[in-house]
Amino acid sequence: MNLANKLTMMRIFLTVVLIAILLFPFYMVNVEFPKILVSTITVDTRYLIAAGIFAIASITDFLDGHIARKYNMVTDFGKMVDAIADKMLVNSTLIILSSQGFVAPIITVIVIFRDTVVDTIKMIAGSKGKVVAAIKTGKVKTAFLMVGIILTLCYNLPFEIFNLDIADFLLVLATIFSIISGVQYYAMNKDLIFGDEKVKKE
Repeated sequence: MNLANKLTMMRIFLTVVLIAILLFPFYMVNVEFPKILVSTITVDTRYLIAAGIFAIASITDFLDGHIARKYNMVTDFGKMVDAIADKMLVNSTLIILSSQGFVAPIITVIVIFRDTVVDTIKMIAGSKGKVVAAIKTGKVKTAFLMVGIILTLCYNLPFEIFNLDIADFLLVLATIFSIISGVQYYAMNKDLIFGDEKVKKE
């Protein structure tokens, strides 16, 4: 369990805490998060706490990969758990925010559908001894998505004060890049995916 893997496990732990904060019925145990007024916007501090946790977890996503590559700590366990941790953090938060009316369901559906397709392509590649590397559009999608989620949890502040819907704009961009990167992954690996079938037909 090297440093990079510890950061990845920390992200999983933070994700569990984040889910608990967003979903646990605290009113049943007489716990109430204070609400604050920012300009004309009533802010539930539960979501601000969630935003902070999500931000820290997102930073670990960058750090664990950077540290693993720089100090030669890349392991099969790390690759597997890192992918799981990423999906747990982003997709579970998107699902919760969609169910609570903060994010349009179509965004969540497209992002998760794309992730499922890409992960399937990677599994097929892995079964054939190939590695599917991350592409730039996928990284851009992740960056837009993470910043968009953080702003959504923060009620789009401070931009909401000026009627600038930056949070939704970033989430829409993330959705567009999800589609683009998904198509690129497929186009780059379709020969690998259907390679066995072509051999059989020949």
